Amino acid sequence: MFTGLIRELATVTDFQNNFLTLQSRYEPKIGDSIAINGTCLTVVKKSSTTFTVELSPETQKHIAVENLKNKVHMEPAMQLSDRLEGHIVQGHIDTIGEIIKIQKLTNATDFYIKTPKAYIKYIIPKGSIAIDGISLTINEVFDETFRLTIIPHTLKNTLFENYKVGTKVNIETDMFARYLYHMFRKKENITWDTIDSIMAKY
Repeated sequence: MFTGLIRELATVTDFQNNFLTLQSRYEPKIGDSIAINGTCLTVVKKSSTTFTVELSPETQKHIAVENLKNKVHMEPAMQLSDRLEGHIVQGHIDTIGEIIKIQKLTNATDFYIKTPKAYIKYIIPKGSIAIDGISLTINEVFDETFRLTIIPHTLKNTLFENYKVGTKVNIETDMFARYLYHMFRKKENITWDTIDSIMAKY
């Protein structure tokens, strides 16, 4: 599990034969889970200055592989003693989105991201979403797009500062939105009594 709060921007030093090698101030151990651009990966090798993670073909099929160069977002897996300041992020990418519009505001910047329509049902106004591993709040949801408002601090300290129209990004929708959708999608005439009955089982 992760929080969606980026620890640092790591530097990609090599990516070939399914192995991604990075350099960072943080020093993970072999076997550690670490999120790179929001994707949960396992550390399989270490040197004195770098660490390496392995990407399966399944993982590469579902993420924006073209962004695994130069700088990437990095977050180690959370510990039980950590404060949860973002939201619960699994590191399992649902789909790839595309930035289709960037609008500068007085003290923030709006990003409009297009996503496959099948995933819009999990994207809720004022709900949480992880974009390339960053925990963010959704402001508006449309038929195939949603709007995020990025404050200057986030813009300066993440790769959002470099994103342009056409940039592809990894999207992980909110875990609870997915669970609730699958829990209730085949049920009709849901009442609060039904919900209370289900919740009482947990």
